[in-house]
Amino acid sequence: MDLYLFQQINNLAGQWGLLDALGIFLAKYFGYILVVLVFFIFWPRLKIIFQSFLAGILVKFGIVELIRWFWPRPRPFIENQVNLLIDKINQSAFPSGHTAFFFAISTVIFLYNKKAGIGFFIAGFLIGIARIFCGVHWPSDILAGALVGIFSGWLVLKIFRKF
Repeated sequence: MDLYLFQQINNLAGQWGLLDALGIFLAKYFGYILVVLVFFIFWPRLKIIFQSFLAGILVKFGIVELIRWFWPRPRPFIENQVNLLIDKINQSAFPSGHTAFFFAISTVIFLYNKKAGIGFFIAGFLIGIARIFCGVHWPSDILAGALVGIFSGWLVLKIFRKF
């Protein structure tokens, strides 16, 4: 199922230049815009900004790396013929660190502001799909990254509310 979904999404790469450019933009650069948006939207509420990025950093450099250490998984381009649109990454694919980071931020934002949170979840989803489209992640990497990110965001908020 993972291979089938990957092929369905990744086989769209290389067909249309505009779609490829959009996929590359979403996979590599859109996250920077989201980070700036967090500061722009929530500037007076530094607590939300701090908790969002704490959750993102915890998941990206803690939980994701721990999972990758115990469960290394090669990226799709290692063993398969893929349409690779961005640079090769020399680390385990599972779970997606990008998706985990943005879903952690989205979870914290959602728990404070539902409308903004939904927008950030949609943006995180687009980043995840773009990473499959560009050939650097399996669909299960994205799903696991989203779940780990949501858990991390929830955990950080739970800890802050307790103390």
